[in-house]
Amino acid sequence: MSLQYKYNPEIPEVFRCRVPLPGTDQAYLLNGRLRENIKVEGKLELKPQAESGFSVSVYPGAALADTLQIISVRDSNDVDDLRFSNTLSFGQGSESSILLCTHTLSMDEFRTESDIDINLSEGSRANIVVMQNEHNGSSHKMNFNIKQSKDSYLRMNIISLHGAKLGNVVSAALEGEGAVCELNGLYLVDGKQEIATSVNMTHLVPHCHSSQLFKGILDDESKAVFSGLIKVAKDAQKTEAYQANHNLLLSRKAKVYAQPQLEIYADDVKCSHGATSGRLDELALFYMRSRGIGMQEAKLLQQLAFVYDVLE
Repeated sequence: MSLQYKYNPEIPEVFRCRVPLPGTDQAYLLNGRLRENIKVEGKLELKPQAESGFSVSVYPGAALADTLQIISVRDSNDVDDLRFSNTLSFGQGSESSILLCTHTLSMDEFRTESDIDINLSEGSRANIVVMQNEHNGSSHKMNFNIKQSKDSYLRMNIISLHGAKLGNVVSAALEGEGAVCELNGLYLVDGKQEIATSVNMTHLVPHCHSSQLFKGILDDESKAVFSGLIKVAKDAQKTEAYQANHNLLLSRKAKVYAQPQLEIYADDVKCSHGATSGRLDELALFYMRSRGIGMQEAKLLQQLAFVYDVLE
């Protein structure tokens, strides 16, 4: 893909996204507004919604070699509470990768809520990464509404780094046989940050697979809440559904609350759920220090090992 366009108003020179890898094309929203239509012939179209937000349409059969990165930025030109809607539609048999990032350019107390509808047609494959990196005085709630058709595949990773209060609400409905949904999340919070994650995974038809893996590292007086529900409908036989939430607390003042849930109405399924919370392994730290590794590096290595399966 090659997205050639002039963005107006321009993003301030002070902003430079450090996330993109080679093969990534960027588009910007400033305070919820996408300024122009972007169309790649035979591949996809990115266009604004009526007043704010955007819609992405990946055409049937399209195989996108490059990742589309959509960067949502808030600045001091509009500090009012903001809510906008976005739509991601993946056509039949398509393959694509989307990277959604959120940033703040000023220290105003932004309050943002965004709704994201994700629709996967039959046989489509999508990889979506969400990066939340705002200052620790802002609040952002993201509502994901996912619908998957027959033999579709979705892998979505939510990486939460900064923000005073972050909320991620995911509702996923597997509506076609053979659908696969993988949800992964990582939150790194400190200070007095708060993050709440809610997942409602609904299996409506037979022969579908879902997995959830959410991990968090909490320091200082931060707080995390995880609520996850797997619901298997009466006729959704041969379902496989797994859910796990694990947390590492670096401070005795950090708190985490987990509520994994299963609601199963079919009798031929494989389902499991679980949640754990703990602290750094003192024996492992002692072992590493006895091999000449400094305390801070040993702690960092243990944290990296903890989150590796989410970032892999």
